[in-house]
Amino acid sequence: MKKDDVTEKTLSRRNFLKTAGGVAAVAGLATSGIPLMAEQAEAAGDALPKKWDETYDVVVIGSGFAGLSAAIEAKSAGASVVVIEKMPVHGGNSIINGGDFCAPGTKMQKENGVQDSPELMLKDMLRAGAYLNHPDLAKMVAFNAKDALEWTESYLGSKYTRLNFHGGHSVKRAHGTVNSSGSEVVNKELAKAREIGVKVQMRTKLVRFLSNKDGRIVGIEVRTGYRFPDEGSGKTAFIKARKAVVLSSGGFSRDVALRQVHDPRLTERFESTNHPGATGEAIQAACLAKAMDVQMDWIQLGPWTSPDEKGFGYVPLFCERLVGYGPMINPKTGKRFFKETGNRKERADAIILVGDPVIIMGDSYAVPKQVMATMLQKGMEAGAIKKFDTLEVVAKEYNIPVDIFIREIARWNSFVEKKKDDDFDCMIFKDAKPTVTAPFYAARLWPKVHHTMGGLVINKDAHVVGFDMKPVKGLYAAGEVTGGVHGAVRLGGVAMADCIVFGRIAGKNAAAEKPWG
Repeated sequence: MKKDDVTEKTLSRRNFLKTAGGVAAVAGLATSGIPLMAEQAEAAGDALPKKWDETYDVVVIGSGFAGLSAAIEAKSAGASVVVIEKMPVHGGNSIINGGDFCAPGTKMQKENGVQDSPELMLKDMLRAGAYLNHPDLAKMVAFNAKDALEWTESYLGSKYTRLNFHGGHSVKRAHGTVNSSGSEVVNKELAKAREIGVKVQMRTKLVRFLSNKDGRIVGIEVRTGYRFPDEGSGKTAFIKARKAVVLSSGGFSRDVALRQVHDPRLTERFESTNHPGATGEAIQAACLAKAMDVQMDWIQLGPWTSPDEKGFGYVPLFCERLVGYGPMINPKTGKRFFKETGNRKERADAIILVGDPVIIMGDSYAVPKQVMATMLQKGMEAGAIKKFDTLEVVAKEYNIPVDIFIREIARWNSFVEKKKDDDFDCMIFKDAKPTVTAPFYAARLWPKVHHTMGGLVINKDAHVVGFDMKPVKGLYAAGEVTGGVHGAVRLGGVAMADCIVFGRIAGKNAAAEKPWG
């Protein structure tokens, strides 16, 4: 970050704690159970343990896309590495991710006649992000995504079988994994990490970062044997990081109290797609260690989630495959209300304004063509996706004014025929056909909290930046725990690119640090 991009008079940690922003931050810290002791906040360094329980060159916190990428690269560079994970299973949100990896200029795009470039992907990211993205970070993702995708293929053996579209992108650039799940990548990352000698410890929760008198992060305090969400479980232990710590713990979509600090609207009324452990205590612990946060109030809701299933579910994989192929309808009016290919924030905001769940639907041409059969079947078995023989039955099921609905579908079909949406400017794809052939499939949509765009400030080397505008020695970060990459809105499919691009950078740079002792 350039010095002239920031205020010359930066806040010292003491002054920060005296400001209204500091008070709010402290209030947020109190909600997570992390004690804020004055002596800790003011001390030049922490009282380090006389004896460390474990010692490694690089300590990675989090076992998703970013953390495992960092661990693999650090180990490959010759460092000894441990990955700690507070949950009983690995993967975090990465393992329940929908498996779409956005990258420009790839072989699959060329085979499908898609013209794309890093410049276009960057343009899309900045436009969706309301130009609040830190340009150097967004550029790192756009210009390194193709290499990261190919790394997962050639080095890990991950397979991608289809090219998908997400709202807000200019072209199809989401490479779908063979099983429509991030598990295709994260499980192979875990296997590779273990194969090359990375130690992975579950049920090990970060409590705080430890710094020496020079302000360098030299290790962490943890609780081993931790059993989420019992904050009294586990035993205290200290892990020394001779070179650096990489924080890749994810976001805070499940932390209702913390997200309401930044966006009071996001009450318990809004469920989350995230795994239960997506809470924000690691971000807060980093801020106590003098890391700076940014854009914490930009919290993304997924517009493709259903109130008829818990968590992420199957409807997102149904809905997102149908945008540009089938209409989205407000049951109260029987009409479309927004462009189906709009970005996530646009669509989520539009649904919330409707005030009740809406539906998205497709016919026997669009749905089998776009939606993986196993995901469709599972969604139907769960009752979140339903099958109908006629449009009239669709209307009856969702209490839609039938005559208006039939006319609206006919109007949609006319737009599909001419490949131009006169009402909302939805992007209609070349292979789309009118919605006329039974059976019809539909699902209800209501937004859920999905991604927190805000987090720790990093530079393009994945080095965490402090409140003094200087890198925090010995601390790197990657993935959703960071902020600034996506600005106001993260485009679908860019999370995998972000996590793996910056995870690899963080791991390489952490391993290159000089040992402190």
